[in-house]
Amino acid sequence: MPSSPFSPEVVAAVTGHMNGDHPEDTLIICRSLGGRPEATAARMTGLDGEGGDYAVTVGGAEQAIRIPWSAPLTERAQIRAEVVRMYQEGCARLGLATRGEH
Repeated sequence: MPSSPFSPEVVAAVTGHMNGDHPEDTLIICRSLGGRPEATAARMTGLDGEGGDYAVTVGGAEQAIRIPWSAPLTERAQIRAEVVRMYQEGCARLGLATRGEH
């Protein structure tokens, strides 16, 4: 497995922000792009240059899933842009209106 371009501190900051400020967005991403349309909750558990790791709740039990980025990421700023893209694509797939910019 390749080493992550992101430090543990960056991973902790991103996952903490997503889980603290954007849990609904994370759920939309996991329902639409993660192949878990029946998920009732989701949280980001990690990430690296290739994708994001999530824990989704399906039928009362948590499952781990991984969703690849659209392209490898190497810079912290790319993570936000990619997560916003995933959220917007997820809303489109689910027929939901997106909120404005995050």
